[in-house]
Amino acid sequence: MSAYVLLLLRIILVVVLYGFIAWALYTLWRDMKTQEKTRSIPQSPKLTLIKLGMEEPESTSFIQSEIVLGRDPTSDLQIEDNTISAQHALLSYHHDQWWAKDLESTNGTFLNNERIFDEHLITSGDVLKLGIFTFEIQIQEN
Repeated sequence: MSAYVLLLLRIILVVVLYGFIAWALYTLWRDMKTQEKTRSIPQSPKLTLIKLGMEEPESTSFIQSEIVLGRDPTSDLQIEDNTISAQHALLSYHHDQWWAKDLESTNGTFLNNERIFDEHLITSGDVLKLGIFTFEIQIQEN
């Protein structure tokens, strides 16, 4: 009878061992798939805003896909001036292009001297005006 118990314990050990190996391989496969998806997310090209109208223009670069411009301290580009709304404008990267949108600001957002309300496509060299501030947009190509 002890031979049967020993055989049964060996079989249980083999099943548990193969189950552990299968679980480990599945976990590795799942992690590789997750990394593959993470790598396939398109990265937005670097966008640089150059503040014009100064002796030495100031530039600020961004790599994230959404940039909020405004007076609010939580804005990505904080502009200290009363002509700027708390959240004045949004620059966003989607559909493989950069877009500018006014966030219902009081004094408006102007792209190449035209007031914008909804999303407008922006390209390198465009001029963005918020209140009394003017920025030249430079987009680094990937």
